[in-house]
Amino acid sequence: MQLFETEVGGRKLIVEIGKLAKQANGAALMRYGDTVVLVTATASNEPREGIDFFPLTVDFEERQYAAGKIPGGFIKREGRPTELATLSARLIDRPMRPMFPEGYRNDVHIVATVLSVELDNAPDITSIIGASIALSTSNIPFNEPVAAVVVGLVDDEFIINPTVEQSKLTELTIIVAGSKDAVIMVEGGANEIPEAKVIEAIYFAHAEIKKLCAFQETIIAALQPEKASVILLEVNEELETEVKDFVTEKMMAAVKNPDKKTRESQMDAVNQLAKEHFAEIYPEEGKQVETVLDKVLTNIIRKMIIEDQDRVDGRKLDEIRKVTCEVGYLPRPHGSGLFTRGQTQVLSVTTLGSMSEEQVLDGLGVEESKRYIHHYNFPPFSVGETRPMRGPGRREIGHGALAERALVPVIPDQENFPYTIRVVSDVLESNGSSSMGSVCGSTLSLMHAGVPIKAPVSGIAMGLVKEGEKFAILSDIQGIEDALGDMDFKVTGTEQGITALQMDIKITGVNREIIEQSLAQAKEGRMFIMGKMLEAIDKPNPDISPYAPQLLKMKIKTDKIRDVIGPGGKVIHKIVDETGCKIDIEDDGTLYIIGNDQAASQKAKSLIEAIVAEVEVGKIYSGTVKRIMDFGAFVEIIPGVLGNQGKEGLVHISQLAEQRVEKVTDEVDVGDIIDVKVTEIDRQGRINLSRKAVLREQK
Repeated sequence: MQLFETEVGGRKLIVEIGKLAKQANGAALMRYGDTVVLVTATASNEPREGIDFFPLTVDFEERQYAAGKIPGGFIKREGRPTELATLSARLIDRPMRPMFPEGYRNDVHIVATVLSVELDNAPDITSIIGASIALSTSNIPFNEPVAAVVVGLVDDEFIINPTVEQSKLTELTIIVAGSKDAVIMVEGGANEIPEAKVIEAIYFAHAEIKKLCAFQETIIAALQPEKASVILLEVNEELETEVKDFVTEKMMAAVKNPDKKTRESQMDAVNQLAKEHFAEIYPEEGKQVETVLDKVLTNIIRKMIIEDQDRVDGRKLDEIRKVTCEVGYLPRPHGSGLFTRGQTQVLSVTTLGSMSEEQVLDGLGVEESKRYIHHYNFPPFSVGETRPMRGPGRREIGHGALAERALVPVIPDQENFPYTIRVVSDVLESNGSSSMGSVCGSTLSLMHAGVPIKAPVSGIAMGLVKEGEKFAILSDIQGIEDALGDMDFKVTGTEQGITALQMDIKITGVNREIIEQSLAQAKEGRMFIMGKMLEAIDKPNPDISPYAPQLLKMKIKTDKIRDVIGPGGKVIHKIVDETGCKIDIEDDGTLYIIGNDQAASQKAKSLIEAIVAEVEVGKIYSGTVKRIMDFGAFVEIIPGVLGNQGKEGLVHISQLAEQRVEKVTDEVDVGDIIDVKVTEIDRQGRINLSRKAVLREQK
């Protein structure tokens, strides 16, 4: 075993190599504080035949023992990945993928197994560094080391890998990954932070990344791994020239069409013509013909953008597709927004629920629950395809998390809006940037639902085509530009600043000029889209939907909680049965009453107020005479409800009237309702009342 050590964010990072998982091509045990992650990299010996993509798989394996937990449920073992595990796997994948050699087709599997967790030291960031070390010290071809850090902003000071306590105060949380020369990936959220500050944060992080890459180079130099050769598909140059000559002009004519389906149909026709033509000339080279056809299309699109400053749908590089917005599209849900941009259409629907319906998170993360939940669905019909519909995949989970992160900074806090909020974004049609469409549609939906968001949020996806020193940045990219371009840079924000961003690239990095220009161009695009959204609804509706739960909030003393609940929950169950309301009680005595209508909620509130009511000395009550004694009358001043005993006191015979009273029944009888004043509550809790005092005050 060999040990290597450095420092990140003021804490030790220790790398152990050569002790664990020795049959993997590469393995690194990462210790960052008390967080321990084993990261392995394994590759197949031969390339996978018949594919035109790099088959990389990343798994992030959470072990509940890492946090001293036993998994819930009947089986008591880890099952399908949590949402956090899925997002962490995506986070590792994205900076690794561009660093493999072009044309490499061997299966590669990266597994990060979390063995111990200290919440101040994030296992996902540790895993990115570990994956780079495992790959770099193996025989798997890997261009150069990459590293990642989190950057926070507390009191206008940037912090590398903020602790849990610092994260509570930070105005932004951005994960940045890169090589020693360039930024490769950006992912994070911010509290309406200006673009210039975000750029500053990215390059503050990159300075630390450079140190981590240099640290990895010392490990590589010490181990000196021998790399396997990259087996690339041999290309028949004569076939490639003939195919290019045959299809280039035809394909150039086919791609210039603003309608996605028509364009794809024309492109398919050109490809089919070429396949049929060359099937006779090169009957054994069908796969190579397909590869060349893909290359021709890529070259045409990229040349059109970089040299002609033109796009397949005729737009300028910074031009946004046609945007239409609509709210209230659905009659019964609590809020709905339909957002259409070009041939991308998203229906976002808001549902409001009680605080008890917030999502409980079962995993190794810091958060234990959340009250704003965003789900994203991408059905096959949205792109005109047929395939089985199953549970959400990594793409759906990732896009939903991005939209959630974009909107969390503007969601009102529980004190001001004590609801659990769920938004579902269903993509009905897709031609690029559907995740940003879900952000825009969800803003419309939230405002229509009457959620008092702090500010509307819009989003846009930026693209890049780079050839040598030349580059072109595209606003509002569509599907073909995403597939054949070099970058997908999603940016969301309010008029004041950025709330979330996510950058993925296919090349080995982008420089500061590209990031700055992308963010500046993105802001212009976001503001254009925002203007269209505000034409549909310019502020949250003042009232929530009549179909939404009607919520009342009240506060009781903590020692009264047991009275409201009753023995075995008897009292609270009676309130629920009688009113149809749902009641949530928090430890501090805060109660949330959720009813189907205001009348039901108000009735439940009145019942609870009666149960917890306390007698006040000096206050006048209208009470019912319950018992007559020789020495006075017992009067119930606070009625008992739902089986709870009411509060009653004694009106002494001397306090029944202003004149002398011989018999109690001369003044009152059982069942009479009289006004009485509380004159005393003695040490034993007995209540003394006076009717005489009230009669005197009424004169």
